[in-house]
Amino acid sequence: MIQTAKRLESVQEYYFSRKLKEVRQLISEGKPIINMGIGNPDLAPHSSVIEAIQNAMFDDKAHEYQSYQGLPELRQGFVNFYKNQFNVDLDFNSEILPLMGSKEGIMHISLAFLNKGDEVLIPNPGYPTYASVTELVQAKAMNYDLKEDNNWQPDFEILEQQNLSKVKLMWVSYPHMPTGANTTLELYQKLIDFGKKHHILIVNDNPYSFVLNDNPLSILQVDGAKDIALELNSLSKTFNMAGWRVGMVSGNATFIDAVLKVKSNMDSGMFYGIQKGAVEALKLEKDWFESQNEIYTKRRNLIFQLAEKLECTFNKNSVGLFVWAKLPIGIPSEQFIDTLLYEKHIFLTPGTIFGSNGEGYIRFSLCVKEENIVEAIKRFQ
Repeated sequence: MIQTAKRLESVQEYYFSRKLKEVRQLISEGKPIINMGIGNPDLAPHSSVIEAIQNAMFDDKAHEYQSYQGLPELRQGFVNFYKNQFNVDLDFNSEILPLMGSKEGIMHISLAFLNKGDEVLIPNPGYPTYASVTELVQAKAMNYDLKEDNNWQPDFEILEQQNLSKVKLMWVSYPHMPTGANTTLELYQKLIDFGKKHHILIVNDNPYSFVLNDNPLSILQVDGAKDIALELNSLSKTFNMAGWRVGMVSGNATFIDAVLKVKSNMDSGMFYGIQKGAVEALKLEKDWFESQNEIYTKRRNLIFQLAEKLECTFNKNSVGLFVWAKLPIGIPSEQFIDTLLYEKHIFLTPGTIFGSNGEGYIRFSLCVKEENIVEAIKRFQ
């Protein structure tokens, strides 16, 4: 009998991988399931993006192996995007590395910087992949609390009281997923100062800046941030390109080179046509973001109505692709979700999959057509 690696004992199958099997089974039985659990953009990319990938199929280089660093024009596109949107200057040769989605960047960064036994600060609640990847590379996950009464920001006084001597890396994600809490340059400054003081690499996962947010920010806007920070970004949510798998990591040349050493041993470059489409997406201007946010605003207002039907409370000023809602006191998240799924045929996400501080909360996705949200509301009338 061939045994699996011991590292798999520390991780479980991703929640959505497991739960969606159950949802698909209900659908196959004829149940009218409305899926509000997944942040999977249902809108199409801009027509210019689709046209670019179509035209690229006839280029001489289209079907060859591609550079591990991506096309020069894609790196330059990211540089221009960061300059235009965040006023951040990056070197297109050394401070940008395109990725096949930012999720792979979490693994690449962890492999590049973490040794067995290193400790990693993980937000609670936060994206589950931070903890699972940490365990897979045999580092040690250390949760730090994010709480509603502190606007889902780290409590630096509590962090300073901990033994940080073995901490090598800290994952942050602002605007925050799953809560939708926005960020400020003041918060970013505190994170950079904290990282420098304790020699901790700060990695900001930043895919939601342009969704229902009037003030997009980057951690790299803070003076000296490149000395201690990396930032992940993605075209998945902003440009409706989730299935294309296009992301990037930015930071100083030494950090980027370390990540490249890992990446170059794990893939053979991103498909040429996808890169060409991404180049066009990064050229889109303010009217694109406005058109997307007009749709998401209408959906969010309907989700607010549904959340009120469920007697939930929520922050109307949150940003991003989700609505994070607090259940009435005493109702367990996963029990509530399962009851809703089997009685009303509506699938939401329990807050507990993001950590223990998610207990008592649920998450709605805005990747649901208006008519489906209206139908969900009707199921409670």
